[in-house]
Amino acid sequence: MPTKTVRLVTRDSDGSIRVREFNGLDELLRTHEQVGIDDCSTDLSLRGLPIFRGLVGPIPDGKGIARYETADAFESLTKDWAKAKVKRRRRRSTNPGAPVAELSSTPVDSITTI
Repeated sequence: MPTKTVRLVTRDSDGSIRVREFNGLDELLRTHEQVGIDDCSTDLSLRGLPIFRGLVGPIPDGKGIARYETADAFESLTKDWAKAKVKRRRRRSTNPGAPVAELSSTPVDSITTI
């Protein structure tokens, strides 16, 4: 398994999000209890990484970065993500005054099926 950057996202007591990065899993293995190994991630680079008690992850967070989040950080980030408004883009036609083309000039009753 190649050396990965591990990003740990936590929530401070004042409610702010705190992000710490590590070069490898050694620090997390010392501070958290491993309860399993990820063997079903759709991102193949995450397979084989440990699953820790009290952390959500591993989550892909860019090339070569695996992210773990505490449960409260995961919940607040997910709620913020769900509330974010997506800016809708309007599709502009090349000729705004052109009439809309008809789908078919053949009446529906005259179509034969085989």
